[in-house]
Amino acid sequence: MPALTADGVSSGYGRTTIISDVTLSAERGTVTTIIGPNGAGKSTFAKTLVGILRASKGRIAVGDVDITRMSGHLIPRNGLVYVPQNDNVFKRLTVRENLEIGGFASRADPATRMAEILSIFTDLDKARDKRAGFLSGGQQNLLAIARALMVDPSVIILDEPTAGLSPAYTDVVWSQIERISKLDTAVVVVEQNVERALKHSDFVHIFVAGTNHVHGPAAEIAGLDLAAIFLGRSGAH
Repeated sequence: MPALTADGVSSGYGRTTIISDVTLSAERGTVTTIIGPNGAGKSTFAKTLVGILRASKGRIAVGDVDITRMSGHLIPRNGLVYVPQNDNVFKRLTVRENLEIGGFASRADPATRMAEILSIFTDLDKARDKRAGFLSGGQQNLLAIARALMVDPSVIILDEPTAGLSPAYTDVVWSQIERISKLDTAVVVVEQNVERALKHSDFVHIFVAGTNHVHGPAAEIAGLDLAAIFLGRSGAH
C-alpha cells in the first residue's frame, strides 16, 4: 500500500478550479517530485494534500486512512507533514525551541526524537541554541524540515525547499532529502529546478495546466521532450 494516495483530486480557490482530477501516489523510501511551469497547480496540489485547501472532488489517503475531510491539525498525527516555501520557522525562537514545537504532535518522547533529528542535521545540532532568525536561508529550510520530522511522519511534503538558495546549499538540502527518504519516509517535493528533480528523484510527475500530464521513473521522464511539455504543445510526451 502506498504511503500517500491522491485519487482524482480537484481543488482551487472559491469557485475557481486550479487542479483537476489529479492522481498520484508515493511509496515509503522514495523521493517523488512534482515539476511543471509556473501556474501549473503544483503548490495548490500540495496544500490540498495537507488540508490547507479542501478537495472538491477525489480522495486523499495516508496508508489506509482517508484524510480527505480531516481537520488540518489532525493530519500530522496520521503521518503526513508539510513544509511551506516561505515563513517556515519561528525566527524569534531557537533551533531547539522550534524542534520542541514540532514535537507537540508526536506520540514519541520529544527529547529522544530531537536527539535523533539532530544526529541527522549536524549543522543544526551545532546551532541548537541560536535563534532561527540568525540562520542562513538554507539552514532555516533545513530547520523547517527537521521540525516537521519530529512527529516521525510516513510522508513529508516539501514545497520548493531550495528556492532562492545558492548551488552549494541546494546540494546540502537535496542530500538531506535523499537521506530522509532512506529512513523509510515518502518524500514528495514540489520543485522548479528540473535538472535537480531528475537527478535526485525516484519518480517525477509533470503538472501542466492543473493536470498530472505525465509521470514515471525519473530516468524515463528525462527522455521526454520536456520543453515541449512545459510549453503545453498539444500531444507532447
